Amino acid sequence: MSESHADPIPGATASPRQRASQLAQALREELRKALIGQDAVIDGVLTALIAGGHVLVEGVPGLGKTLLVRALARCFAGEFSRIQFTPDLMPSDVTGHAVYDLQSEQFKLRKGPVFTNLLLADEINRAPAKTQAALLEVMQERQVTLEGRALAVPQPFLVMATQNPIEQEGTYPLPEAELDRFMLKLRMDYPDAEAELRLVRQVTRSARADMLDVSALRQQLTAKDVLALQKIASDLPLDDQVLDYAVRLARATRDWPGLALGAGPRASIALVRGARARALLRGGEFVTPDDVKGCAADVLRHRVRLTPEMDIEGLSVERVLRQLLDQVAAPRL
Repeated sequence: MSESHADPIPGATASPRQRASQLAQALREELRKALIGQDAVIDGVLTALIAGGHVLVEGVPGLGKTLLVRALARCFAGEFSRIQFTPDLMPSDVTGHAVYDLQSEQFKLRKGPVFTNLLLADEINRAPAKTQAALLEVMQERQVTLEGRALAVPQPFLVMATQNPIEQEGTYPLPEAELDRFMLKLRMDYPDAEAELRLVRQVTRSARADMLDVSALRQQLTAKDVLALQKIASDLPLDDQVLDYAVRLARATRDWPGLALGAGPRASIALVRGARARALLRGGEFVTPDDVKGCAADVLRHRVRLTPEMDIEGLSVERVLRQLLDQVAAPRL
């Protein structure tokens, strides 16, 4: 990892873990310059990047979902692709296809936009299931099979998909198998009054109509740095009691009152990976139960379903998960 990004720690040589934390925190500060009033969402996306997972961001239009990925691409010297999902988008528009070359009289593979480091799947729920399913293999196995050949995508690889709330017209709900591939589902809400004032002041000073300009953001890390961050996070010490707590949280969803569908083992894995990433992001030396609890709602909200009775009563998934997190005992370390 390049030394130039990290500030020296007074009186000590920074360890790789400390340098990694400083690098992650510098990236967070840079993203906050672009996306005002959405600190929790920024932390969620960084958690996924460090944990090597994918993110689904839900929110009404105009809150900066696309801006966040553009800002992240700007701060990270990797390749960036964007696919605008539409009802007529075909799977081959996502993964690529074979093209017949008249000169050589042979088929040549034309790689699709998934061959990148950062992929923005914009408004993913505007495309039908067969096109959404084109992402399943690459999200899970980091490869695409084209004409019988398995082609690896560059590393690191992060899919950030955005979706408008399902109630809107012309949307297709994501199938369970695909939802489960997303490590986190983040909710992007309206900024508070103070943040909105700052946002409007900053945007109206810019010459770019109603857009925040990301060109002023500085590159903070390279693709190699991200892989190093992921490695350091995966090696962070994790007590058996904390591991047990993560598994108990996921298992509790399977027979919790009010939940018809619980989270599978992928949720337990995501809780542990997410907790390690959060620990690194805050500069911790080891993973705490609070790190697990801090990412639990983001890991679980898209993996559980309410019972019809709860739905009729107007109870939300968020509220049921809050009760679960309050009642499942966390270990005291």
